[in-house]
Amino acid sequence: MGVFSEAWWAVWWPWMLLWLLTAVCVVTVLVLAVSRVARGRKAPDGGLTYRICFYLNDKQVIDYYLSRGDVGSLRKNVKQTTAGGKTANVHASGFGVSAGGGKNDNSEIVSEYLEETEPISVIGGIMKELEEKDVTVHVDLLTESIRRNAAMTRALAALQRPGSARQHVRLRDIEDFVLIRGRFRKISAADDITVFLAPYGNPDTLDAPGPRVRVSCPTEWLRNEVPRGTFSARCLGKVQDWNAQDAVLEVDAMAIFR
Repeated sequence: MGVFSEAWWAVWWPWMLLWLLTAVCVVTVLVLAVSRVARGRKAPDGGLTYRICFYLNDKQVIDYYLSRGDVGSLRKNVKQTTAGGKTANVHASGFGVSAGGGKNDNSEIVSEYLEETEPISVIGGIMKELEEKDVTVHVDLLTESIRRNAAMTRALAALQRPGSARQHVRLRDIEDFVLIRGRFRKISAADDITVFLAPYGNPDTLDAPGPRVRVSCPTEWLRNEVPRGTFSARCLGKVQDWNAQDAVLEVDAMAIFR
């Protein structure tokens, strides 16, 4: 029996090893696929990278990187090497005898320059970083709700008094970035400032009474023509102030997507 077992292993151990490696590879692929699906479901940006960014405050984007000391993400030294060659041939013949020769002159030209990255190409990276650091509060004006995440929990904890069971937060109290979803409309436009307004909730008309979000954008940073009438959009920015008399929440926008 021992001889049979040794003979069996001598023949089949390579196949057993192959099957084992195959099983490990299959399990690894399944784990990676499940984790990728989980990350996809967890992504909270609502697919903003597939939306149109029609407003982007370039100065705020640059200031964001400068405040982190990450100038390299916007300005990079680029060194480019160009190879060149020149060939000279000489051919002579006489008295039935011919002779020839040549010379190759190879050279390289090295040029160095400063390449500046456009803010529009890094706004996606900024939003991804803000999400990873949990410093974005997601606000939905249409449903009048705020997504519960780490940023929201932090805002609640900062406002909660000892012994209090407070479970709500006002937008004016949020210090982190806010990503506001709503139905916006341009209410005024000038050479310097363009103003957008979005109501809380989803009223039949935007003229209905109630609180609103107002975003005042420097006109120079509008990248595309402003949509006519009302349009769905998401605004990334910081809460500035609450105007109790007009029931208006002022938001300083870094970017607006539609």
